[in-house]
Amino acid sequence: MRDVARLKDRARFRRGAYLIPSLFTTGNLLCGYIAVVRSIHGEFEWAAIALFIAALLDRVDGWVARLTGTTSDFGVQFDSLADVISFGIAPALLAYIWALSSLPKPWSLAPFLLLATSAARLARFNIQAPSQDKRYFVGLPTPAAACAIAACVFYDPEPVTDRLTGVLVMCLVVTLSVLMISKVRYRSFKEIDLRRRVPWIVVILMALVFFVAAGYPQEVGLFLSFAYLLSGLVPRLRTSSAQKEPRAAAAGGRDGVS
Repeated sequence: MRDVARLKDRARFRRGAYLIPSLFTTGNLLCGYIAVVRSIHGEFEWAAIALFIAALLDRVDGWVARLTGTTSDFGVQFDSLADVISFGIAPALLAYIWALSSLPKPWSLAPFLLLATSAARLARFNIQAPSQDKRYFVGLPTPAAACAIAACVFYDPEPVTDRLTGVLVMCLVVTLSVLMISKVRYRSFKEIDLRRRVPWIVVILMALVFFVAAGYPQEVGLFLSFAYLLSGLVPRLRTSSAQKEPRAAAAGGRDGVS
């Protein structure tokens, strides 16, 4: 009888454990909702902060699910639906109200492109995830794209009135949209195992980042967001240039023979 009771208790605990990642996903969704509301009311700094927190919760729910062994199909779908709100609708609305609403109609629709590509990016991820290398994302992750916009807003939350700055923001939004559905690979950091001992150098670096971020949050947020954005592009550019050199050499050899 005791063994049966223990098995029942374990089953109940297991079912309860599956709720933990979903709670973080719900928090992510709540932050997306807050970002939308704050954007509508012109409180752009708070909207940007809400997007940062949403991205953090989105990362944590995956870590928790893997750490507790509670990954599920429901969690995957729930996470994707929450991400469409937090990293699709929320940053698109924030970018539009903050900087792009004064642009002519064709250009002011750039945030819709961000929304559409983020939804397409999430759908592609759900289909390809089982067969993909877990160390990398194919295409810029939607939280990273949202954080790039949030970092710009957090750096200067005043509404953009200058037409040139608005055009630059529009170019950024279009670039992020293209990168999300591209085949550029970005590090996922899913290989980090929290159950193992973390090297002391990593702990020191993280403490240093938090220390600097406490004094210069706007600058650090902007730097980290664009550093990750470029981290996928730089290897891609190096690979392209390396492939062009042998072709150029081969073409030169053929010209010499002729």
